[in-house]
Amino acid sequence: MHSTLQQIQENFSNPSASFFLIAGPCVLENETMGFEIAETIKSITDKLGIPYIFKSSYRKANRSRQDSFTGIGDEFALSTMKRISEQYDLPVITDIHTHEEAFQAAHYVDVLQIPAFLCRQTDLLQAAAKTGKLVNIKKGQFLAPEAMQFAIEKVRRAGNPNVWATERGTTFGYGDLVVDFRGIPMMQQFEVPVVLDVTHSLQKPNTSSGVTGGLPHLIETMAKAGIATGANGLFIETHPEPAKAKSDGANMLPLDQLEALLEKLVKLRVALQ
Repeated sequence: MHSTLQQIQENFSNPSASFFLIAGPCVLENETMGFEIAETIKSITDKLGIPYIFKSSYRKANRSRQDSFTGIGDEFALSTMKRISEQYDLPVITDIHTHEEAFQAAHYVDVLQIPAFLCRQTDLLQAAAKTGKLVNIKKGQFLAPEAMQFAIEKVRRAGNPNVWATERGTTFGYGDLVVDFRGIPMMQQFEVPVVLDVTHSLQKPNTSSGVTGGLPHLIETMAKAGIATGANGLFIETHPEPAKAKSDGANMLPLDQLEALLEKLVKLRVALQ
């Protein structure tokens, strides 16, 4: 296990430990962009003392429209993520969608992420667990926080104790999400680090255009609330030019705003100790 992940696992119940950050573009759009984003965020997090995991999807599977961008090729994207990991000494995380993908992706990344829509898929959870990689399970938009104990248990019973849970909002009507912040301490009761997915919690899904909308002006508010309620980690998608992003641009944080946000969050975390 990467030393950063080991640090997170050892310190997640320590109230004086820093929160960790999972951040990067929604999907890997090209090789150059991935390296530039990783380098920028690593520089910021090193300065602020925040453990950092680079994130990106190597392929997008849950899209509304058939003409949505899905990726640059599985093997190329995964190998690029591995090179980013090696060049900047960063753990990397990506989502998987089938049990076959678990074993493919595990050769390249440090953390396998289970998408919210698939958090109850037993074969997927078990396959991810059996790779020996750390498994991050996103709570389904349809699921109560208490029900995440069963998803976590599936990973543990498959022989893998290294599991996280991520809150990413609950469906509210047809085109909105709300975050019940009680879910953070509820899921922590299962003895796992709990992450708040800030940017996906601000999505406006199921728009008539088939392209997900969002409320990016509330990213700072959501992130502060996550820190205030004791989240162990934050998940923030970021892009140099969100308006030109090929996926989820409507709810991503501009990369040049990340440092100022993290500085505020570090101060908030210290003030709450």
